[in-house]
Amino acid sequence: MIRSFIAAAAALVLAFSLPAGAQLPDFTNLVEEQGPTVVNISTTSARPAGAQGQAPGQAPGGEEDPFFDFFRRYGPPGQQPQERESRSLGSGFIISQDGYILTNAHVVEAGDSITVRLSDKREFSAKVIGSDRRSDVALIKIDATGLPAVRLGDANRLKVGEWVLAIGSPFGFDNTVTAGIVSAKGRSLPQENFTPFIQTDVAINPGNSGGPLFNLKGEVVGINSQIYSRTGGFMGLSFAIPIDVVMDIAGQLRTTGRVTRGRIAVVIQEVTKELAESFGLSKPQGALVNSVEKDGPADKAGIEQSDIILKFDGKAINSSADLPRVVAATKPGTKVSVQVWRKGAARDLQVVVGELVEDRRSASSPSRKTPPKAGDSVAKLGLTLSELTPDQKRDVGVSHGLLVEEAAGNAARAGIRKGDVLLAVNNQDVKSLEQLNEVLAQFEKARSVALLIRREGASLYVPLRLNGN
Repeated sequence: MIRSFIAAAAALVLAFSLPAGAQLPDFTNLVEEQGPTVVNISTTSARPAGAQGQAPGQAPGGEEDPFFDFFRRYGPPGQQPQERESRSLGSGFIISQDGYILTNAHVVEAGDSITVRLSDKREFSAKVIGSDRRSDVALIKIDATGLPAVRLGDANRLKVGEWVLAIGSPFGFDNTVTAGIVSAKGRSLPQENFTPFIQTDVAINPGNSGGPLFNLKGEVVGINSQIYSRTGGFMGLSFAIPIDVVMDIAGQLRTTGRVTRGRIAVVIQEVTKELAESFGLSKPQGALVNSVEKDGPADKAGIEQSDIILKFDGKAINSSADLPRVVAATKPGTKVSVQVWRKGAARDLQVVVGELVEDRRSASSPSRKTPPKAGDSVAKLGLTLSELTPDQKRDVGVSHGLLVEEAAGNAARAGIRKGDVLLAVNNQDVKSLEQLNEVLAQFEKARSVALLIRREGASLYVPLRLNGN
């Protein structure tokens, strides 16, 4: 009786969960057809004994290892071999019948030798054609012909909620199939601002890295690359690199062995509702420029600090995350149009895109070699400020600005803190306390302003609601 009731309840839930006539997808044909295109990749590297902090005679897991006491008592200290073998596992997929394979850069970058195992158990040694750490894409090659190759899809046509499927080797279990849906598109991840990731809830675990993400047509739409996890295992958040991004990178790696990216040499931040209001924009959009590298492409084009970039090469910049992707995808040397918002109006500029070579980092925050002058309180901002000494200007790398001695009220709530340097209000530089008061007098009727702050070598705009408004 109870079993019958449970079965009826389950059927009722399923009936209400699916639209009329809808059925759950059947992945069997897809797996049969595309499974042979997926490969297992293992790498081997020789490392000095005791690497990663392991002392001679110590258990591999350190003091937390259950055999730590055994190794401590009975292990032969000082008699470890000179090198030990390190292995790692990952996945990949065949893109041509003559043996070109795509995977993640982190799967193969540390390997002295790379072994590719096909679904029919044949094994081949592979060589790296090219690897790009920024995008985490690698192209490798095995000496074989007549191989089954994947069909490539269009990641731009993916829809949120669409079913997708992954095949890979989680924890070394070859040709494991997992399925889910597209959770979001165009995701930005920390330190990964050149890739618009596809977010899914497909179960991805260590060993899946480099494997394909398929749509229901059996077409590859991405490479499974990362998971978000607090445990090291799957927690419902996995991220794939769109296949169009991957193939562009693979083409460059195959042709030249390296990837070139565009650069215009600006530091940007997101435009919030408060910042949009401060700069007279009708809605939050674009990328706010908070610093411009001297003599860089943007500087030569006339782009200024406090400009908001609305379009780049005709493409709308809806959020700050859009700009690095669009610029990076532009061939260095190309002349493109840039639309910026400046002082309440849009204007068009022309910029010749440079080449991104390496990350550039600016100087640190000011030191206190010379005591600052006594601070003056600016009630409208809720700040106590003092003028920078010559030593402090040199340390910060600026020619002007005021040092924040104390922050209270709205300023403190906005995140401004002691030690910050105030460089500008909206798009007007701040050079002295007297001049700051003159600038603020222009905003008597304004509810908020954007303060350009220098902190620990970086610049950012902070929206601040004026006291009394």
